[in-house]
Amino acid sequence: MTTVPQVRKLLTTIPGPKSEAILKRRSEAVSSALGMAIPIVVERAGGGIIVDVDGNAIIDMGAGIAVVNVGNSAKRVVENVQAQVEAFTHTCFMVAPYLGYIEVCEALNRLTPGTHSKKSILLNSGAEAVENAVKIARNYTKRQAVVVFEHAYHGRTNLTMAMTAKNMPYKEGFGPFTPEVYRMPMAYPMRWPGGPEKCADEALDFVIHKMEKELGGKNIAAIVIEPIQGEGGFIVPPKGFLPGLAKFATDNGIIFIADEVQTGFARTGDMFASNDENVVPDIIAMAKGIAGGLPLSAVTGRAEIMDAVHGSGLGGTYGGSPVACAAALGAIATIEEDNLCKAAVEIGKIISTSLNAMKAKYSIIGEVRGRGAMQAIEFVLPGGIEPHPTAVGAIVKFCQLEGVLVLSAGTYGNVIRLLPPLVMPLDLLHEALEVLDRAIASV
Repeated sequence: MTTVPQVRKLLTTIPGPKSEAILKRRSEAVSSALGMAIPIVVERAGGGIIVDVDGNAIIDMGAGIAVVNVGNSAKRVVENVQAQVEAFTHTCFMVAPYLGYIEVCEALNRLTPGTHSKKSILLNSGAEAVENAVKIARNYTKRQAVVVFEHAYHGRTNLTMAMTAKNMPYKEGFGPFTPEVYRMPMAYPMRWPGGPEKCADEALDFVIHKMEKELGGKNIAAIVIEPIQGEGGFIVPPKGFLPGLAKFATDNGIIFIADEVQTGFARTGDMFASNDENVVPDIIAMAKGIAGGLPLSAVTGRAEIMDAVHGSGLGGTYGGSPVACAAALGAIATIEEDNLCKAAVEIGKIISTSLNAMKAKYSIIGEVRGRGAMQAIEFVLPGGIEPHPTAVGAIVKFCQLEGVLVLSAGTYGNVIRLLPPLVMPLDLLHEALEVLDRAIASV
């Protein structure tokens, strides 16, 4: 259990004077290209609370963008990391291997969807995982084309920028981008031209037709999709869309890659979101919630695919850091032993019930969606579906001033996403939702 008291407390305005002084140093020392969701400086965090240098205790509804699913400074994570740092901090797994890396790969091979033989590699970031997944798929299939989707977010490397849909701020001015990346329409029920009830069948038919006629199935190396889109606005595809894509991939010798960087590790109520419709990806890319806040990512795939790459064709100096591996083993043990998948389901029921009650009251809420502890509200101008991003800015600011951290998202900047740590006390969760209700009422 965390030693941070699980109570929201405001001793100063946000930001407080100590935070303001340090943020001035930030502006002078750190590139202004880096964003900042809330103007505070963190001193410590745990459970569902972030404490800043002014002593303000803020409810954390972002979990470092779905990273600290097990909470900040989780006991098993901290103990494992302390022991590993004392033993050794680095050898490079490709130079002198160590047990932790192997144990994490064994755990991922066991936990990811499917009972087939699997193998894994460890890396540093979500973008690096996605990029390596595509490399592996291209190498195995001897094809080049990669299919991605509208509203997708896959990272900030050159390849993953090409795969990411949103131009500003992720791609603007950074081109040219990697070729042979093709974007398909996303099954986005709220905004599907034929209406939500027709989205599943029409979207799948439309996408498959485009792939067949514009690319040719035999030319596609991989289809890459987030089972629930993250930065794009927590878009949940209708039932049947993901299984339909996976079947098309199998029928055409295409590698089906699930980008579970944000959805993985109990976030949606399953260990992985692909489990919801029993989709078994050929390759799965993971990061964020894997290691309790330490930088680690992974690619797990069918053994024959992962072994097809030539010797030394994959790797990286820091990939699978022994310290990060120790943290991952602590995080995975926490998820399994404390049944955080069940906790995510319970959190999800509380959030969705509360948000749907707000939707009934406020005409600017166009849709409530998500799964488990990954929920979102899309804001629109009343009477239609035109995006309402100014409302989001005002709501986020109101919550900050009241000591609740919420994050925005969406291609149109009109979505608020809720990603609380899965260990958050439920009274804090209810309190945060009450503040959010008042914030929406204020606009």
